[in-house]
Amino acid sequence: MHDNDYASIVDEVLAQIGKHVVLGLPLGLGKPNRLINAFYHRACADSSIRLDIFTALSLNPPKPGSELEQRFLQPFLKRHFGEDYPRLAYADALASQQLPANITVTEFYFQSGSMLGNAEAQRHYVSSNYTHVARDLADRGVNLILQLVARRPAEFGWEYSLSCNPDVTLDLAEELSHRVDRKCLMLAQVHPDLPFMAGDAVVSDDFFHRIINDNPEQRLFALPRNPVTSQDYAVGMNASALVADGGTLQIGIGSLSDALVYSLIQRQQCNEAYRGYFNQALPGQALVDAIGGYDSFGTGLYAASEMFLDGFMHLYRAGILKREVFDDEHLQSLANAGRIADDSGIGGSGALLDAAFFLGSDDFYRWLRELTEPEWPRFRMSSVGRINQLYGDNPKLEKLQRQKARFINTCMMVSLTGAATSDGLKDHQLVSGVGGQYNFVAMAHAMRGGRSILLLRSTRESGGEITSGIVWEYPHCTIPRHLRDIVVTEYGIADLRGATDEECIKALICISDSRFQQNLKHKAVAAGKLDPNWTIPAVAAANSPASIESRLNALRLMGNLSRYPFGSDFTELEQKLMAALQRMKKLKHSKLQMLGALLRGGPDAPEALTRMGLAKPSGPQQWLYARMLRWALAQITH
Repeated sequence: MHDNDYASIVDEVLAQIGKHVVLGLPLGLGKPNRLINAFYHRACADSSIRLDIFTALSLNPPKPGSELEQRFLQPFLKRHFGEDYPRLAYADALASQQLPANITVTEFYFQSGSMLGNAEAQRHYVSSNYTHVARDLADRGVNLILQLVARRPAEFGWEYSLSCNPDVTLDLAEELSHRVDRKCLMLAQVHPDLPFMAGDAVVSDDFFHRIINDNPEQRLFALPRNPVTSQDYAVGMNASALVADGGTLQIGIGSLSDALVYSLIQRQQCNEAYRGYFNQALPGQALVDAIGGYDSFGTGLYAASEMFLDGFMHLYRAGILKREVFDDEHLQSLANAGRIADDSGIGGSGALLDAAFFLGSDDFYRWLRELTEPEWPRFRMSSVGRINQLYGDNPKLEKLQRQKARFINTCMMVSLTGAATSDGLKDHQLVSGVGGQYNFVAMAHAMRGGRSILLLRSTRESGGEITSGIVWEYPHCTIPRHLRDIVVTEYGIADLRGATDEECIKALICISDSRFQQNLKHKAVAAGKLDPNWTIPAVAAANSPASIESRLNALRLMGNLSRYPFGSDFTELEQKLMAALQRMKKLKHSKLQMLGALLRGGPDAPEALTRMGLAKPSGPQQWLYARMLRWALAQITH
């Protein structure tokens, strides 16, 4: 499609809705970038147009910063995203704080950490539960929706799927149906590579005011897979034992989620080794006996998750995502009782997953496109209003379907009395957003047998300083203390539901890093919240990174726990270079260590230096880079 074709679409839309455009865009993958850019550039050229963009998770390939980052990233970005990926112009302008005065961008969820210190983005952030976004869009007077869709031949013409993003679009259509005074145009652009997804995502052509069939000429944005650390693996292992066979699973994205999925697969396929991890006492292990288990999955799991991601593909392939649900109370009751067999004509036809949006790797998108005809209807996409809460047409059915629910999310910090911080800092700078986390926490409390599980790294490192993820207090929280439930760190499990403040404090100290336990205890005692005579149990007092490595050692010796358990988008050489560059980055905090590394250098590494364009350094700066890189590579090979 040519630029002048997009320009004519902009002309037509402006003629219908006027010069104040309130543009709603899907979260993440479903944005038609070139069409969006056409509206953005028109507003840039004509200051009489007011363009207000409302969206979340605006995805652009990263822009390298330092010279070393450029040398490493540019070949990868060209390979992964293509030569001519159409960047979102408004997102670049927002990132550099150079939006024109007549254009605003309001987001309810950022890429993690991407907008810290960005006054433009921070001032226009809106804090909304995912389930409230459609209402908020309508309140703001949204009059234009642009979205990528999938299509396939039908008996009479074509049928369409909202594919990766029925999440807000379906809820918004419902919301606007009750506001007949509001006019909102919905424009869809067909993407030839978007998987055609089943469920409520399937809509007729009259759902849209216009369908653009020309190829948008943009690759599906594939997230590079992240490495998984020992800390991540320990958190994932601990949480995996809380998942009940025959239950329901919701997970988010990131390396903690990857570690959890990997651990569930170990539980299924390498059960003896998996059980060996738990031979050593673990704080909170009694909760596993009460609500989880160590056995492999017989009945399996059903997924009800706002996000459909690679992890569910891996769970399906491993024979874990296999519990069926049916949209009929009688059938679902029979299924829950184990009274539907494969030979009944019904077994094997139920849904295995319901989700609201998807985002993942190229492998994941390919798998979705290649689902067989019997598999396809078992993975359904729906509105976030249906997935993230129990206020739909049939909450009784949804509770029957979501039995033994484990809603598993991540957080950044937890206070000793159980409040969780997941989206922002103490000065109200937003790291990401609340998204659907509150929805799932509240839903867990509303369901018999449901539990909310927050995954937390007990420590984090920044600027060469290690701090605790469990704190006495924090001036901002995402989940209030009265909704506290289960917190899992690499050191164990804290069951906080229905606990007194003192019980909560003790449980969280027992899963914190031993370097911070005494200080946490002192603050709790000083506040009159903890018995001063209480002694930290010996098993918890030994919480250290070394103890984690010891616990994971048996699994590691069996060849498990690789840095990229589900494969990597980086070559083996690039993985080594990433580790080396991270080691070099840490040297910035100590000039003495930097000097020592420079003096020592390392053995020649021609392949790595060639990949970085440093095989033949030109000038002293490149010579220093090459020498430091050889030192860093030598460190990671020992």
